[in-house]
Amino acid sequence: MGNMNKSNRTYVRIAVLGLLLVALVFALYSSFVKDPQAVKVGSDAPNFSLEQLKGQEMALGDLKGKGVVLNFWGTWCEPCKEEMPALQAQYDKFKDKGLVVLGVNIGESPIAVEPFVKQFNVSFPILLDRQSQITKLYRIGPIPTTFFISPEGEVKEIFIGQLNEAMIADKVSKILPK
Repeated sequence: MGNMNKSNRTYVRIAVLGLLLVALVFALYSSFVKDPQAVKVGSDAPNFSLEQLKGQEMALGDLKGKGVVLNFWGTWCEPCKEEMPALQAQYDKFKDKGLVVLGVNIGESPIAVEPFVKQFNVSFPILLDRQSQITKLYRIGPIPTTFFISPEGEVKEIFIGQLNEAMIADKVSKILPK
């Protein structure tokens, strides 16, 4: 009986290792074979319309002719908090030169978002993606994720992670209207 137990344990170990190997191969495959529906650099940014924190609807398509920084964030996200003042500073600096910063809040209510916006003195439009449809449309994984969109509506750059002011300024310089 003791021997059978040992061989059973061996089978279980082999099965577990096999599953781990399959999971690893899948993870690597997934990271190399990108989602064909994903928004890519060089493609047009999919249009959408969302309600602003202040109530009125806003559509990305209405911003043609402007450089757009599309930032996906949440109040629970520490790097999002860290980068908010930098986004605000760049918006203040370039809004008269044709820059729009759009903050897309993922799945939260105005009750959660309003104090955050006040705390960070955010004056650029905050859009509420309450059902996360736009987050899904743009295939957002980790946040913050920021799209830099040209005045023609083309995605020029996608940045996942926390940006600082110098990084934003560099990327914004490439999408400002000429």
